[in-house]
Amino acid sequence: MREGAVMDDAALAKVLRFLLAVGEARLAEDAVLAADGRRQPLAPAVLAEALRLGLVGRKGERLFAAAEARAYLKRRLCTAETPFALQHRDMAEVTVLRDGVRERALANRLESPLASLTRLKEKTGEAFLPDTALAAGERLHADFTRGGLQPRLTMSWEPRIAGRQKGEAGAARELTDTALAARLRVARAIAAIGPELSGVALDVCCFMKGLETVERERQWPARSAKLMLRAALMALARHYAPPAPAGRRAHAWGAEGYRPDLPG
Repeated sequence: MREGAVMDDAALAKVLRFLLAVGEARLAEDAVLAADGRRQPLAPAVLAEALRLGLVGRKGERLFAAAEARAYLKRRLCTAETPFALQHRDMAEVTVLRDGVRERALANRLESPLASLTRLKEKTGEAFLPDTALAAGERLHADFTRGGLQPRLTMSWEPRIAGRQKGEAGAARELTDTALAARLRVARAIAAIGPELSGVALDVCCFMKGLETVERERQWPARSAKLMLRAALMALARHYAPPAPAGRRAHAWGAEGYRPDLPG
């Protein structure tokens, strides 16, 4: 394969992952811009190829990932042969459910669903999400993947975490103890977060949706998703590492003038 073709393919994959994460982006000069300010370079040749292959849709000056984009990235991941790419991946074969059908897929265990969120800052310049919150989100994602729950890309999954899904009759017998344990940990984590906040945690950490996509799908006000996500991840962090209980003090009661006997 020509070097230019490899570079174009890599650039195309980056754009597709970007659009899948943010949901929709505005076309600018040699780039696409997300609503939260994130920017992804996009050469005219790469855009033309993406449109030709039907991987990207266009509405005026706005671009979005087409339905074929995920399948394209999956095929590319399965056929990647470059040593550089392989040494920066920790690949594992997993069983996933897609529209009720069980499929085999490759997953990169080094991929971070919250990597882009590390750039969010407070007005003071401090990180918007504490390290403990990010670590909790990563842990939820890891259990979600180990449990074979990805990629059920639908919000209707939320109340059915521990239940059997369409096409899964008797599927529990096929799961390993590791996968079953991971599913149980996910169910407990979601219960600990609570119904008001668990949805955004699932969307971002497990389904890898961008904050703008979450706001649009849930009809939330702009910039509210990150606040809800922080609250969800802080609750999740407390679930994974509950604070130590306060030490219990001993009390003694006696009549007026009472003095306890002290040794010595």
